[in-house]
Amino acid sequence: MSVGDKKRVKFFVFFALIRIFAESMKEQKDIIRVYQRYLKLQRGYSANTLDAYERDLQKLLAYLDAEGKHVLDVQLADLQHFAAGLHDIGIGPRSQCRILSGVRSFYRFLQLDGYRDDDPTELLESPVLGEHLPEVLSMAEVDQLKKSIDVSKWEGHRNRAIIEVLFSCGLRVSELVNLKLSNLYLNEKYVRVFGKGSKERLVPISKKAVEELALWFSMRQRMNIKPGEEDYVFLNRRGAHLTRVMILLMIKQQAQLAGIQKTISPHTLRHSFATALLEGGADLRVIQALLGHESIGTTEIYTHIDMTTLRQQILRHHPRNAKRKWVEHTDD
Repeated sequence: MSVGDKKRVKFFVFFALIRIFAESMKEQKDIIRVYQRYLKLQRGYSANTLDAYERDLQKLLAYLDAEGKHVLDVQLADLQHFAAGLHDIGIGPRSQCRILSGVRSFYRFLQLDGYRDDDPTELLESPVLGEHLPEVLSMAEVDQLKKSIDVSKWEGHRNRAIIEVLFSCGLRVSELVNLKLSNLYLNEKYVRVFGKGSKERLVPISKKAVEELALWFSMRQRMNIKPGEEDYVFLNRRGAHLTRVMILLMIKQQAQLAGIQKTISPHTLRHSFATALLEGGADLRVIQALLGHESIGTTEIYTHIDMTTLRQQILRHHPRNAKRKWVEHTDD
């Protein structure tokens, strides 16, 4: 074979490899597109949840691209190396668990839809998490948070209403920003909420929250509202509905002004809602329904919070503990 023939063979081999790689990448993109459609249409996930799944899956795809691996050729060892890499680049255990949960969902889909005969994630382990109990606010601290708001400013009554609705209804912040006037039944004292997966639930609303909303509506009706935004309950100064980040920043700022030392977020008020119900004697199944939890296991964390509160009360007020404190004090 001449030198020219060898060059031509090398060229055709190189061209064929490029074509195979391009077809492989196209097949992978098509699979990802089908998976995203599955999450949206069959699982009914919201836009926020879909974005989260896509971001986490992109981490795996970037790793596989660097390793020259196709998603259909992945084995357990590849995923174990990927998981180790998440740790090495400083991603925390809780975020690692979320990412790996998304990877499991993806490969379960591939098996379910016939792309693979096996599921390489079956033996994939996640980091062990210690028990983490979320911060909660007492009724006095919620009132303190509201009192720190300057109601002479245009957004004052809006922010008070936001805090009261979060605390009295236990809404997720995504549910709050998407709350519509057409979903408020204030005379009947309940609101209709669309949670994760667009699942609908009815949640009672307190008299205090209704009063705060009425004060906000008196301000809201004087606003110039953008077309298409008229049905949203909570608006910014430009007449558009609020974002989750805006509410997070507002609550953190008010906590600082109120002198609350706890690290809180909009979700803290949801936790506080559930904990207050449990401490008041509400059944765990009722709390599950009000929060829109799919699994009772998610709701059970509040039993741990309640036990922690009970233990603190016993240590503070039980005579055995009081006596012990006195003895320790006199020994000094």
